[in-house]
Amino acid sequence: MIDQETIQRIVEASRIEEVIGEFVSLKKRGANHIGCCPFHNEKTPSFYVSPSKGIYKCFGCGEAGDVVKFLMKHEHYTYPEALRWLADKYHIEIKEEEQTEEEKQRQTERDGLFHVSEFAQKYFSDLLWNDEMGRAVGLSYFHERGMSDEVIKRFGLGYCLDEWSNFTDHARKNGYSDTVLEKTGLTIFRDADEGQKADTQQPDSAPQPTKRRAYDRFRGRVMFPIYSVSGRVLGFSGRILSKEKQAAKYVNSPDSDIYNKSRILYGLFQARSAIAKANKCFLVEGNVDVVSMHQSGVENTVASCGTSLTTEQIRLIKRYTPNVTVLYDGDSAGIKAALRAVDLLFAEGMHVRLVLFPDGEDPDSYAQKYGSTRLQEYLAEHEDNFIMFKTRVLLEGVKDDPIRKAELVSETARSIALVADMLERSEYVRQCSHLLHVSEDVLTNAVAKAIANKTKAEPGERKAESAGQNVENGEQKAESGELLVSNRLAPPPEVERHLAKLLLNYGNEKLYQTFQDENGKEQELAYSVAEIIVSEMESEQLSFSHPLCQRILEQCSLMVEMSGKVDTGRIMNSTDEQLRTFAITLMMDTYTLCEESWKKKDIYPPRIEDNLLQDVKDSLGTFKSLRLTQMIDERREQLLSTADADRQRQLLTEIKQYTDLLHQIGSRLGMVIQRNI
Repeated sequence: MIDQETIQRIVEASRIEEVIGEFVSLKKRGANHIGCCPFHNEKTPSFYVSPSKGIYKCFGCGEAGDVVKFLMKHEHYTYPEALRWLADKYHIEIKEEEQTEEEKQRQTERDGLFHVSEFAQKYFSDLLWNDEMGRAVGLSYFHERGMSDEVIKRFGLGYCLDEWSNFTDHARKNGYSDTVLEKTGLTIFRDADEGQKADTQQPDSAPQPTKRRAYDRFRGRVMFPIYSVSGRVLGFSGRILSKEKQAAKYVNSPDSDIYNKSRILYGLFQARSAIAKANKCFLVEGNVDVVSMHQSGVENTVASCGTSLTTEQIRLIKRYTPNVTVLYDGDSAGIKAALRAVDLLFAEGMHVRLVLFPDGEDPDSYAQKYGSTRLQEYLAEHEDNFIMFKTRVLLEGVKDDPIRKAELVSETARSIALVADMLERSEYVRQCSHLLHVSEDVLTNAVAKAIANKTKAEPGERKAESAGQNVENGEQKAESGELLVSNRLAPPPEVERHLAKLLLNYGNEKLYQTFQDENGKEQELAYSVAEIIVSEMESEQLSFSHPLCQRILEQCSLMVEMSGKVDTGRIMNSTDEQLRTFAITLMMDTYTLCEESWKKKDIYPPRIEDNLLQDVKDSLGTFKSLRLTQMIDERREQLLSTADADRQRQLLTEIKQYTDLLHQIGSRLGMVIQRNI
């Protein structure tokens, strides 16, 4: 358990823009930071981070929360894990009791998978540096590949001894169960031979339990740990060193609750800062290529984890940059792999370039042969526009065949159609039409047809994207005027929304009002924004019509009564997801006045804080006038439906009273109220 005082210290020390900036490429915009949302696919940034309020909000999918919620959602941490991650980042000590073996076994299964993976990485690394066989075999291999000690340690590389169950036995001794060892794939369990069991079992004896033999999956391999974006060990890739033909060159961890190879990029943890800084990502084929590129000073390099490039992996890159340069071998297999990968990249709105190495070379072999300087020069000199490259490669096999030429035009058009930017697309049309010896009109029509076919094939995706644009904070706009539409709350009336926003953003701001006491002397009294709004609403027994606005009013009223101030943290930590998300939406300012630019022109626009008292008064007055208008309309309807003379007189009196109050409020607000009895 972490005590509340420590939790408070952790939260206060955490800078949300720094934490989220480790996972998402953010750009400063006014008082906020903005980037592409990591929780859904989007091409236009709608993910806002407010450093001053310590919150984030995506106006595309509605995801919102504070720094702890972000880590829980993005990294799938538990609440204590997120706090520990922040404590480690900001060097805050957490005092905890040493866990017993029994407590270790009671940990959740998922925690166990993380813990045994991190335990394994440390063990393999220790063997590499401190075991005689580890140094002679594993470390020698890495050194022969030109890797320095510094880069080996940066990537946490290791070695697994070539023994049947050396690691498994060590893990068991340290309290790790066979269940977590098997689920992470670190250990393979097989039943003992059925024939051997039959020989040892006596005819009349009771059935013996099945014995299972344990084998280290990665025995005799050098180890490449695979990290999450935040640096947690999720799995491993092991490369064999023997020349045994039947054994696979690489063995990877199987998918588990913490590891999914299609959603992870090897080296992203080490490369993410360099990618964001360079605004470019180099994409290579293998783990050794990644380490070799880093060794050569090209640190913005990643690779897919033992699988063809996937959409999820592309979206990981896109968090940091839209620019990708694909590096593949120059042989036919490398070219085919590049052609498959790049259409996926274009479909996700990436800007793609390509570097092909000479036949028989890859980034690692080229760096070893020519050195890091020549490698960087080669990358700079041989970057090629991918669509142009693809068109040239395919054109070589066409010759004078008109049918294959038509197919090539269609194939090129399909690739160009994947490019999101219209100007970029038109430039591709111009260049490719010249290369293919067809008119721009012909290729433009082919591209338009490809776009139409693509649009027709993705109706579900377009509907989802459209819904994301029309939903703010999970509140779909009502078409029928009802409060609930399709099980979602309709947006609140603007004045209720604004008053709730004042409570959350300025609730504790002090406002000074001047009064005359019973002796006629002027006195200045200070009241907070929340005290004024709550007092006005309660004194006239008013409530908001929208349930979420009313919930905020009630919670602020309770907090003011108990402590004299509004604690927005309590609302943000509410178990009610809808309330929490709605509150964060109100607290997030997506537009910020650029005061410095106006000051240069000697223009000083007013800020909300400068006229806060007037804003509160006007907003309360507008709310009251709308409520009075509603009450007048209700009385008018009742008047038309009743024949009772006494009831009619009562209704007319109430209408007159409400109309007089409405005129008084209108006069104060400077509005003309056109209401007659």
